[in-house]
Amino acid sequence: MTRTCLVVDDSRVVRKVARRILESNGFAVTEAADGQKALDACRASLPDCVLLDWNMPVMDGLSFLKALRKEYGPDNPLVVFCTTENDIGHIEAAISNGAQEYIMKPFDEDILTGKFAQVGLL
Repeated sequence: MTRTCLVVDDSRVVRKVARRILESNGFAVTEAADGQKALDACRASLPDCVLLDWNMPVMDGLSFLKALRKEYGPDNPLVVFCTTENDIGHIEAAISNGAQEYIMKPFDEDILTGKFAQVGLL
């Protein structure tokens, strides 16, 4: 069975890079440009995991994460934050609100696949 990943980032370039890496590792990838579009996509078809940016228009990553966990519970889908926000406060907020992992931008294939392996997706 193919695993599914929703890539949520307001940068088309970041979405494209993540898609290329994930598809080359066997994922079926969908994209959303903000948290509201991501929530709508999850309601339409819940992915196995979400690669989530923090700073986005309309609905930011943390607001999306809180809404997602409220609707679907603490464990599904798995959420990996992927952001330039690297202070401990942001990381703690992400994890305490239900993210499984945290990746810093810029990332490469080794970083992304390593984190996905850590949370059991690869």
